[in-house]
Amino acid sequence: MLTNPDCLTLRDFVGYGQNPPDPAWPNSARLAVNIVINYEEGSEASFPDGDGQSEIGLTEVSGKSFPGRDLAAESMFEYGSRVGIWRVLRILQTRGMPATVFACAQALERNPEVARAFRNAGYDVCCHGLRWVPLQSLTPEEERDNIRKAVASITKTIGSRPQGWYCRYAPTEHTRRLLLEHGGFLYDSDSYNDELPYWIDTGEGSHLVIPYTQAHNDAKFMRSGIATADDFFAFLRDAFDMLYEEGATQPKMMSIGLHMRIIGHPGRAIGLARFLDYVAKHDRVWLCRRVDIAEHWHRFHRPAAAT
Repeated sequence: MLTNPDCLTLRDFVGYGQNPPDPAWPNSARLAVNIVINYEEGSEASFPDGDGQSEIGLTEVSGKSFPGRDLAAESMFEYGSRVGIWRVLRILQTRGMPATVFACAQALERNPEVARAFRNAGYDVCCHGLRWVPLQSLTPEEERDNIRKAVASITKTIGSRPQGWYCRYAPTEHTRRLLLEHGGFLYDSDSYNDELPYWIDTGEGSHLVIPYTQAHNDAKFMRSGIATADDFFAFLRDAFDMLYEEGATQPKMMSIGLHMRIIGHPGRAIGLARFLDYVAKHDRVWLCRRVDIAEHWHRFHRPAAAT
C-alpha cells in the first residue's frame, strides 16, 4: 500500500522552473509532436444504455438539449464512428503519421472494424475509461472496478493492454492511487500543467505523468472562437512555430487532441491536413506515439531518489 497517498494530489506551482531539463529527444529533435485520437463514440450517456439522458457534449448541438431522448445528438456521435474516424485515418496514414488513441473501452467494443484499424496501424491505445462516466459520481470501490473493467475490455478488443490512462472528465483524488494499485501503467495524462513529462513521488516509488492539453484541441470549435479550418490550422501552426523556435535551446512536446465527430467533418479535417503538411516541412521534429514518449522518459530520465 502507498505510504503517502496525499502526494499524488498535491499541487505544484514550481515545476521545472526557467531551466527545464533537456528531454534529449531522438535525433536531437527540437520538438516531439503527438497526435491524439479521442475515440469515444458509443461510450457516451444515452437512453439505450439506460442513462435516462442523451449526451450533447462536443456535438453541433448548442445550448441545452430538451428533456427526453435526443436522436439528433445521438446521430452526431454516430457520424464520428461511421465517417469521421475513416477520414482522419486516411489523412494520417497517407502522410505516414503515427498517433495515440485515447479510447473509451465501450466505444471500441461497439466498432470492431475501428479497433482492428487502430491495431493494424500500430497506434498505441491509452485507456480513456470504460464509458463517459464522471468519476466524481463513483465511490473509490466503483472507480476501482471501472478501471479494472476498462483495461480488461481494451486488452481483449485490441489484443494488448493499455499502458497509459486518461480520464474522460477529470480524475478524482483517488484515481492515481487506484491506477498504481491496479499496476501495469507506464504513465497517466491526467494533467495539463507542463510541456514535458515529469515524475511524482508516490511514497513507494515514482510514477510518470505525461501532461495533455485542452489548448491544441479541436474542442475549441465548440467551446471558443475557432470556427474554420484556417482558424484551426493557424492556431496549431503558431503553437508549433513557438515551440519549434524555443526547441533550439529548450525542446518540449506538443499534443494535438482530436475528436472524430468534430475534426472528422470535411470543412475541419482539411485544417488538420494542412497542419500535418506544414509540420512535415520541418526537420528535427519527432512525430511519435505517447507510449514512445513514456518509454523514452523511463529509459533516459529516470527519477532521482525519492525525497
